[in-house]
Amino acid sequence: MTSEQKPAPDQLEVVPGFEHDKIEGWIPQLATEDDVRNALEKAFDYRGDVTITQKDGRQLTGYVFDRRSGNSLATSIVRLLLPSGEKLSIPYSDIAALAFTGRDTAAGRSWEAWLRKYWEKRASGEQNIGIAPEPLE
Repeated sequence: MTSEQKPAPDQLEVVPGFEHDKIEGWIPQLATEDDVRNALEKAFDYRGDVTITQKDGRQLTGYVFDRRSGNSLATSIVRLLLPSGEKLSIPYSDIAALAFTGRDTAAGRSWEAWLRKYWEKRASGEQNIGIAPEPLE
């Protein structure tokens, strides 16, 4: 194909998107230091709220927006954004349990799903189809 010949948009190659683990509702076992670190990495990548139960029994539900890994669990922290807007830092060593309790807001919102909807709208004759994101709720 020369530079003057361009493929039709509906014939362009589509590269599959990144497949995320389906962890909504998951309650990982935190038996070892590696279990804690791995679960909190997944919580950081998760697009929904998690519930952290601290060793003193206090439960906190919010969005994990940051984590900092140190040499030990005591020097590693997870940062949680609560529904009130308050931001808390919790040492990994204070975490007794973790649960992925919130809805994964990006589930089913892959590039392939968007592209499929786009072509369905275009095939039905719809005009002014934009690249605006769908509302979350």
